[in-house]
Amino acid sequence: RAQGVSFIDLGIGDPDIPAPASVVETLAKAAAIKANQKYALDQGKKSFKEAINAYMQQRFGVSFDADKEVLPLIGSKEGLVHFPLAYVNPGEYVIVPSPGYPGYRSAALFCQAKVYEMPLKEKNRFLPELEKIPQSVRNKAKLMYLNYPNNPTSALAPESFLKEAVAFCVRHGIILAYDNAYAEVYFDQKPLSIFNVEGAKDVAIEFHSHSKTFCMTGFRVGWACGNAPLIAALLKVKSNVDSGIFPAVQDAAEQALRQEMPYTQKVRDIIKERKEV
Repeated sequence: RAQGVSFIDLGIGDPDIPAPASVVETLAKAAAIKANQKYALDQGKKSFKEAINAYMQQRFGVSFDADKEVLPLIGSKEGLVHFPLAYVNPGEYVIVPSPGYPGYRSAALFCQAKVYEMPLKEKNRFLPELEKIPQSVRNKAKLMYLNYPNNPTSALAPESFLKEAVAFCVRHGIILAYDNAYAEVYFDQKPLSIFNVEGAKDVAIEFHSHSKTFCMTGFRVGWACGNAPLIAALLKVKSNVDSGIFPAVQDAAEQALRQEMPYTQKVRDIIKERKEV
């Protein structure tokens, strides 16, 4: 670089687009409030959880009990990786997509679990072939990760596949951890929530991220929503490993959800222009 060489960074994807100005202003003001400088409650601010529920209702047409079925996270990665600690025992299987987000594998290894990789192939539109998972793996599988829009392939999952995945997990008693961090990164077809599928609440927990939606990667905030016992189990793990999200960050995250959804279209326009270039 000192010699004038230009680099293209193929490392971690971190947006160069600034976060919404009103979000930054909210954070600055909220940080000065004494009540926000104390330990946060592990379960998160009620107003933030209600904003999350309002977003899920407006965007996906699905509703949750904000107290029992919504849990703010220190970024979706934190929740995705901590969640298996609540359920997965040594020697059980965690089913992960391949290629896939490295955190899924790390989460399994933390639990001393076995990892079964589901190949994502172009000929199958980068959707795993669930029927090819061996019976011996199904019998000992506790958790499956799915992620659409997909990182790294960018594939979308049609509703028919989401129905197949929910039915598969119900049939085999497998928890479905659905990583929906890229829900607002699309061009034409709006991605779905796993909870658009009937029966998903029986087996699923879904993870969302302010990092991708609002370019707030450094803020470290997101959420999980879904099956109440799954949310309660994740909260139990979190209560032993962290002391909640900085309340000022929660206020900023709430501001994003309540007032800055038009910002997501601006981000999509920028990404589309860059893609075409």
